[in-house]
Amino acid sequence: MIKNADYKMARQCLLDIVVPVSQERVRISCCGGRVLAEDLVAAENIPPFDRSPYDGYSFRAMDVAGASKETPVTLQVLEEIPAGAVPTVTVTAGTAVKILTGAPIPQGADAVIPFEKTQFTESTVTIFGPVKSGSNIVRTGEDVRQGQVLIRAGQIIDAGSAGTLASQGVVEPVVYRRPRVGILSTGSELVEAGEIPGPGKIRNSNRHTLEAAVMSAGCEPVYLGLAGDTTEGIASRMVQGWEICDLVISTGGVSVGDYDLTPDAMEMAGATLMIQRLTMKPGMACAFGAREGKLICALSGNPSSSLTTFYAVVLPVLRKLAGWQDPIPQEIDMVIPSGFGKKSRETRFLRGTLDLSGGCVKLITPKEQGNVVLSSTIGCNAMAIVPAGTDKVEPGTVLKGFVL
Repeated sequence: MIKNADYKMARQCLLDIVVPVSQERVRISCCGGRVLAEDLVAAENIPPFDRSPYDGYSFRAMDVAGASKETPVTLQVLEEIPAGAVPTVTVTAGTAVKILTGAPIPQGADAVIPFEKTQFTESTVTIFGPVKSGSNIVRTGEDVRQGQVLIRAGQIIDAGSAGTLASQGVVEPVVYRRPRVGILSTGSELVEAGEIPGPGKIRNSNRHTLEAAVMSAGCEPVYLGLAGDTTEGIASRMVQGWEICDLVISTGGVSVGDYDLTPDAMEMAGATLMIQRLTMKPGMACAFGAREGKLICALSGNPSSSLTTFYAVVLPVLRKLAGWQDPIPQEIDMVIPSGFGKKSRETRFLRGTLDLSGGCVKLITPKEQGNVVLSSTIGCNAMAIVPAGTDKVEPGTVLKGFVL
């Protein structure tokens, strides 16, 4: 077992254990936000034919090569082609076809001009300047070429992906199922959110904090209940979680007090304890273990501490479990306008909200960054990383960080 591990070491240790969950087919109308489980290779060209991007007229460019305002060229209109129809004539010298947006280019034509640049009647169109061959024609395969890899396995199906799948006739893509994540709360002081706390009791906010975070990660939270403060009770709930879930997250009982029983419970439940405590703030108190390839991530009972460890270590693990191709968030530079007035012996995470005004990436941090200050996590969408051994962070300092 590793004690006092660096968060990146702990993260990689967990990533090395988990494998993506099983796959399933899902109707395309329900697959937004899911992770694609196989490459999408284009089976056909998009568009499948040369088409017009405008309402206008198609013709032979050579017929208007000498056109000008002083010597316009008038062409005879043979037919009109609305979108969804196909041409029935061939464009020849001195002729044109009225064509609407999305309609196929007729045989013989090699240019299109928007109608507003012409003068026209029901049977003629007059053009007042030369038009290059190929102008205003959307070519076959200009968007997608047959055989092209459009989406790689491991990518999130977003709006563009869903539309691209549909354009290829894929109505039931293969996706990874949503991982089931057990959420277990420990501590005899806790009552559920709908109850009125008695003396010495507090509402269980960690459950709902983590449920929301797990759902945002594309996973399905499964509440395993309140386990109290007994080793046997905690171990029993962990075993239950492993039976029905792909990963279990617990909160509380991972410090060094008399009632911090979670690590012992992990071992009683049959888990191998791999990591205990991280060299980071907030979120130092934690433990990680595994049983038969399934992880238990035991986080601090302090609300913001547990959420920090979740984002720094657990979230990438959930993303790999869910099938993400690149589960580790990319680090970017962030300006910290307000600075941070404390020294950081260990790696410290500052939570905040991104501000992209003024031409640079800034992280607006709340004044309170304490372990128990849950309210300061509201709206948090990024974290900055203060390296271990850093003195005070002066206002305007640039730090590495990542988007949640």
